[in-house]
Parts: sequence; structure tokens; C-alpha cells
Amino acid sequence: QVQLVESGGGLVQPGGSLKLSCATSGFTLDYYAMGWFRQAPGKEREGVACITHSGAETTYLDSVKGRFTISRDNLNHTAYLQMNTLKPEDTAVYYCAKGTGPYCSGHYSPYWGQGTPVTVSS
Repeated sequence: QVQLVESGGGLVQPGGSLKLSCATSGFTLDYYAMGWFRQAPGKEREGVACITHSGAETTYLDSVKGRFTISRDNLNHTAYLQMNTLKPEDTAVYYCAKGTGPYCSGHYSPYWGQGTPVTVSS
């Protein structure tokens, strides 16, 4: 079965950086786009970034463009989200997601890990 395990979150000061990891299993990672979502307290889940199956193309939420970078290592079955210049408004629980196909269509399979919390505060 599909399993997604997020890690790497924590407490960081504004302007700092974190790198999140998403360890995957139960499917052929090379065939699917991968995305990152986040959910802040009192807000709905929002898509943050997506990367195509090969890593050739990426898309980002406007508010994180230039600061966040999504990447993947298919051989190690892992997706990543490098977050730089973090802002308090980035505070949320971050989740990775498996796409329904190879490209960033905006459609994801209903498999969610436990998420990893990110808190940006001074």
C-alpha cells in the first residue's frame, strides 16, 4: 500500500531554513508527480509545490516562489522540500502527496502521512 512519511520539520526563526523529506513506499515513484501541501491552524490545506515524475518541471504557490524548492530522488524513493527565508506565515503542518499521474495536474491520491509541523517564530 502507498505510504508517505514526512520528516524534517521543527522550530526555526524567521529568515531561517529547513529541509523536509517525504519517504515513500508502495508505488513506483518514477511514474508519479509529487506535491507538498500545508495546513495552518484554522485554515484549509493548500498546495505548496509540485514536481513532475522526472523532476523536469516544478510549480509553486505564489507566496513561496523563490524561497522554496521541491526536488526528488527517485532512486531513494524520497521527495524533498527545501524551505529558505522562512516567514511566520509559513507556519503549518506540511504534508507530501502522491500525484494521480506523471504531471502536475493538481490531482492527488488520497494518501496522507502524519505530516511534519513547521513553526517559524522568533
